[in-house]
Amino acid sequence: MISSSLVRTRLAAILLTAVATNARANPAAIVPSGGEAGTAGAFSVDYEYELDSARITRERAGDPTADPLAPPPKHDDLQFSQFRHTLTPRLDVGVYHDTWATIALPIIITQARELRLASGVDRNASPTLQDGYLPQTGYDAQDPTTPPSGDLVFRGQDRKGIPEIRFGLGFAPMNQRRDDTKPTWKLGADFHLAVGRVMRFDRMAPDAETGVSDGVHKLTLWTTMDRKLGFYEPWIKLAWTVPLAARATSLFQDPGFGATNVMPGQIAAAQFGVELYAVDDKVEHNSLSIELAGRVKAHFEGRGYSEMWEVFAYAGDARVAGNPLVLDADPTNAGIQAQSHPGISNIENYLEVGGSVAIRAQLGPRVHIAATVDVFKITDHVISFADSGIDLPTCGTAGAGTNCETDANDVVNPGTKEINPAAAPAIDRVGARYHSEQNLGLVLGVTGQVLF
Repeated sequence: MISSSLVRTRLAAILLTAVATNARANPAAIVPSGGEAGTAGAFSVDYEYELDSARITRERAGDPTADPLAPPPKHDDLQFSQFRHTLTPRLDVGVYHDTWATIALPIIITQARELRLASGVDRNASPTLQDGYLPQTGYDAQDPTTPPSGDLVFRGQDRKGIPEIRFGLGFAPMNQRRDDTKPTWKLGADFHLAVGRVMRFDRMAPDAETGVSDGVHKLTLWTTMDRKLGFYEPWIKLAWTVPLAARATSLFQDPGFGATNVMPGQIAAAQFGVELYAVDDKVEHNSLSIELAGRVKAHFEGRGYSEMWEVFAYAGDARVAGNPLVLDADPTNAGIQAQSHPGISNIENYLEVGGSVAIRAQLGPRVHIAATVDVFKITDHVISFADSGIDLPTCGTAGAGTNCETDANDVVNPGTKEINPAAAPAIDRVGARYHSEQNLGLVLGVTGQVLF
């Protein structure tokens, strides 16, 4: 029996040393296993409330006050904010010794986002409003006939739904429950099957498009290692996510010609932490702990839904004459073969660095609960970054093949198949690009899990 004074002493020591790190990690010590006594599986439900914010700036070439030898000057433009409620039931079932299958179903209950004028910026000074990407009065997708008031310039439609179903398979080459001289080491793969309505924007009927899926199937490979050492339990998790294929309804389609990086970027992640136990009753199977963790996630260049994607789609609707971001579907034909801008854009590499604190409790041998606070920051990056195209090799040179050009030059020639139809020079060229800066996020989460 642990005395209450000892519990208070340990808990106080933990709280005094606590710092914000990552708490949304998978419990690395639990190994569902089939065909034997022990943990045959687990059912859990996660709830998360996420807040995101960012400052949107715009490059402005031609500023007479700028240093001609410096990078293009940036001007403050908009302030982005978003909140999202997500509920994720998950089932892990042992199928063989230290081997299990997983299915998870993330459900976005509500996702809402808006853009306001950045501090110190009025409607006459906003580059987005100046260039006509939004009306001077702004646009409210929830009430299109009424201009938004105050500094609000864009409000998106509330979105909800199921973006994907996650199927997984895991295996533990080492299991501390079997051999307490070794850590628990797990390997796994998760397949993300994009099944929900694709996330689109329609300025003519904004309430008809409330989907939350990107329509891209992905694969995640991961590994974790966990070691219980008395009242301390350090762990680490590494993961890599790669897109596999896009559904026909997805916005991530290859337009051909000189298009590059048409799929979402790959993601590499490293998480690490330690669980510190204030109570660890092995007889009654009750415990109370604080988990401190951190993470680094690298997002590699690719196309994606940026903070401005709905605005780009609004300004690129080919049904509206004179829209500034309408694309040319076939650059080899004379004139413009008008095609709507999908809204997604090429996004520069960036890092996500986060940390969190979790309070975890075990109530008997089967029930686990946790409450988490997660804070993260994203490095500044460009969010309209598409290349103008690719320079093809000269026909007749070694390795040129049939996909080549007749000119012997190192430039992308207008009116040829070297042009990228997905690029909108008005926002993608140097001197006109959008940047996402001062990115901050907060996630509050609650988890309940039952072992069987």
